[in-house]
Amino acid sequence: MTSTPPRSTARPHRPAPRGLWSRNFRLYFTARSVATLGDSMLPVAQSAGLLLHGYGAGAIGVVMASYTACFAGLVILGGVFADRFDARKLMIGADVVRLGTMSLAAGLFVAGHVVLWEMCVLAAASGAAAAMFQPGVASTVPRVARDVQGANGILRTAESLAFLAGPALAGLLVAFVSPGGVIAVDAATFAASAVCLLLLRLPPAAPPDEEKPASTFRADLVEGWREFRSRTWMWSVILVWMVYMITVIGPLTPLAAVEIIPTYGIRSYGLVQSAFGAGTALGALLAIRVRSERPLRAGSTALFGTALFPASIGAHLPVPAMAGCVLIAGVCSSYWGVNWATSVQTQVSGDILNRIHAYEVAGSVATVPFGQALAGPASGVFGTPHVLLAGGVITVLAATVLLSIPAVRNLVRAGSGSASVAGEDGRKSR
Repeated sequence: MTSTPPRSTARPHRPAPRGLWSRNFRLYFTARSVATLGDSMLPVAQSAGLLLHGYGAGAIGVVMASYTACFAGLVILGGVFADRFDARKLMIGADVVRLGTMSLAAGLFVAGHVVLWEMCVLAAASGAAAAMFQPGVASTVPRVARDVQGANGILRTAESLAFLAGPALAGLLVAFVSPGGVIAVDAATFAASAVCLLLLRLPPAAPPDEEKPASTFRADLVEGWREFRSRTWMWSVILVWMVYMITVIGPLTPLAAVEIIPTYGIRSYGLVQSAFGAGTALGALLAIRVRSERPLRAGSTALFGTALFPASIGAHLPVPAMAGCVLIAGVCSSYWGVNWATSVQTQVSGDILNRIHAYEVAGSVATVPFGQALAGPASGVFGTPHVLLAGGVITVLAATVLLSIPAVRNLVRAGSGSASVAGEDGRKSR
């Protein structure tokens, strides 16, 4: 592939003038944390609600796939919109839409009117809104915080604590209230997020280049793709991630629910999910403290530990042992995630960052719907335990492949005083 030189890695936005915990960062932190708490409760409530109404793993996977397919299919357009217009307003509008879709879903569950195609439509609408929201995340973090890795670590820690508390809380609420009540709580979190984002006072974006002619929507789309494919370290990771998502992550949530809930109960399922949340919180704190000169090499090495998640469930370990394995997997997953997010946000200039982020997000999740939709059929043919055990093996292979790619393992941290990007042949280039 012929590569074009990537843009300058300097960030054109000046973050909030005070420390990391400025007013803007506090508001953004609150918006992301509250919404994540609601989202962490949704899979438990949704899975339990569908199971209670007579649906199985296939239906759970199809509903989840409806969300993910719309998200993956539209997030690239969201990236172009976020770069052309006001990313913050786009995020607020997306929150309002998701408030409506989740409120309607909650009402249907409470009324006992649960029709699969209606759940799929609502999930698809929510996924489309999320596609408009997500690209703005990449450019907002550098504008609300000076220390990008520290901010990512704190945000990931808060999100992880939400995933720790959310599933356990959802399990209790499902048992004592109803799945619809939990989904209503998720809807309310989007209202809180929209209010916090509305109160943000971001520093002005970099002024447009007056010498550069006005671009069209299509030109922006093409430019985003050109910048994405010029970064070997990025597109090679996404290619590996696409396989990983369809074979491991896509089937994991529906199959884990079907494997754990009927045998151990909804509370055990919430405990396992919470263990993953606790692990990701620890992994994010670790990423704040341990900052490798080559972040993707360190992150890829950590990914080996994430194989414990599907493997422990597929092996039918006792619940305490399963939770311990999932906790370790969470630490490793979060350490990778913080290093990856920071690499994207610091290696790409702000005027193209939303589109670059949209392309990498789209590639990351594009194959998840296929994995979710195929979870039921694969389980029927091979058996749920075998599919989950195979996921553990594939995870190890994926981490091995990432470490074998020079552009990935040799990427140097931005601002470290060394060259920011390592070429495919291992030679460093700016």
